[in-house]
Amino acid sequence: MNTTTTVAQPPGGPVLGAPAATQRGMTPEERKVIFASSLGTVFEWYDFYLYGSLATIIAAHFFSGVNPTAGFIFALLAFAAGFAVRPFGALVFGRLGDLVGRKYTFLITILIMGMSTFLVGVLPSYASIGMAAPIILIGLRMLQGLALGGEYGGAATYVAEHAPQNRRGFYTSWIQTTATMGLFLSLLIILGIRTAMGEEAFLAWGWRIPFLISVVLLGISVWIRMQLNESPAFKKMKAEGTGSKAPLTDSFAKWGNLRLVLLALFGLAAGQAVVWYTGQFYALFFLTKTLAIEANSANIMIALGLLIGTPFFVVFGALSDRIGRKPIIMAGCLIAALTYFPVFKAITHFANPALEAAQASAPVTIIADPATCSFQFNPVGVSSFTSSCDVLKAFMASNAVNYNNQKAPAGTIAKAKIGNEEFTAFEGQKLSKADFSARSAELTKSLTEAIRNHGYPAKADPSQINYVMVVALLTFLVILVTMVYGPIAAMLVEMFPTRIRYTSMSMPYHIGNGWFGGFLPPVAFAIVAATGNIYDGLWYPIIIASMTLVIGVLFVKETKDNDINA
Repeated sequence: MNTTTTVAQPPGGPVLGAPAATQRGMTPEERKVIFASSLGTVFEWYDFYLYGSLATIIAAHFFSGVNPTAGFIFALLAFAAGFAVRPFGALVFGRLGDLVGRKYTFLITILIMGMSTFLVGVLPSYASIGMAAPIILIGLRMLQGLALGGEYGGAATYVAEHAPQNRRGFYTSWIQTTATMGLFLSLLIILGIRTAMGEEAFLAWGWRIPFLISVVLLGISVWIRMQLNESPAFKKMKAEGTGSKAPLTDSFAKWGNLRLVLLALFGLAAGQAVVWYTGQFYALFFLTKTLAIEANSANIMIALGLLIGTPFFVVFGALSDRIGRKPIIMAGCLIAALTYFPVFKAITHFANPALEAAQASAPVTIIADPATCSFQFNPVGVSSFTSSCDVLKAFMASNAVNYNNQKAPAGTIAKAKIGNEEFTAFEGQKLSKADFSARSAELTKSLTEAIRNHGYPAKADPSQINYVMVVALLTFLVILVTMVYGPIAAMLVEMFPTRIRYTSMSMPYHIGNGWFGGFLPPVAFAIVAATGNIYDGLWYPIIIASMTLVIGVLFVKETKDNDINA
């Protein structure tokens, strides 16, 4: 399955990013393939990331029937809903891509993505149509997730199958830039519209404009993709009659290939996913929700980090053609696991020093019966966290207040000790929604006043932010992303044979990114609420990255010299 070929090297070794056997440049047809595939994929990621970038505003419009903390959690879970279905999109469109072709499959995916995004822009809010609004919203997110599940595997496979033998890392690394460029584009358009129309109008209705603009991008992307030809490897397979009649069975019901799928998932994609989402999405949530930095400032700093770091996708993709994919990906996982705690603590130090000082000088204690304290993770959106312990912990986690947990006797109503003051919560399980909201508002007012008196700031002070250092730290996180993500498309393509490549590579990639990565924000929030430390959410990506490092080093083989036409 993984046939290895030996390629003669020119005197002095291969040129970085250039084919070993020939020194020719990229042909016009190859440029067209990369440009068309990348542009369409940038558009799909732009669509998908708009929701993440506007999560707090969407929570206010579509989850306004619940309290703000629960609304934000539900908004994150609606975001995750798009990720949860991505593996199913990989199954549906991966099978289609292996049966009828790469080109036509990702034409379908881009149409589904584009129309779903446009409809988010015209969807009435909770105030207009009630519960139908969040239900339709999550349905549209699921359609986006299905489309994205079929898009990435098609684009990566299509480009790799056009690439020369020893330039696949370089060629496919351009596809790898598209996720970050999609996020960058979404942040840039949001920032431009927000600045032009003012915060009040943007919050009221202007947030819909970036979703509506996507219909123009959709038309351009579809027109360009219509100009493409099918990939040479797929046409050769069809001409020889060696294609799979049952891609799903051949991919997942035969141990030889299933073993490779599992190794691709746990030894590559899972670690890559959590490093990616920590460096981009969790970093943004940390800046805005934990450190309370104004949204425009946070978006600008993230955008600058992305702008500086994005060229490293191509650098590491090209380097992987020379030294291999595996060493670069494993190094990225290792460095991430070792540096996340000090990097995020440094971000707090340089972005919100007042919060850092309050955490050190004004410790808080939650005194509660452990049996009443939930792990506040709700992937299906049906649970409610209304115990006295949960109410206090959700408040503290949402306001970046570190706290210690102290065990109380069974049946005790939870209390928060802030300095010399004690605040008793309430049990909300048997209260009506209106009564629960009223009690929550009263308790929130008292707790907020107390933490402000002890130095916890409502917002980060812009004059105290060291913007240069924060951007430098965010750029470091992006460079870790480029290490794990830049070479991975080529490596996944090279692991599987042509006849089932689309299906086999798409599934581990989208389980890794859709599940391990997509659920990172709500999992991290739940960990923080449980432990009382704003940095403890980082244990999730550190553990997953470490798992991938061990499995990858021990069991995953290097692929850069594999013949993908074999």
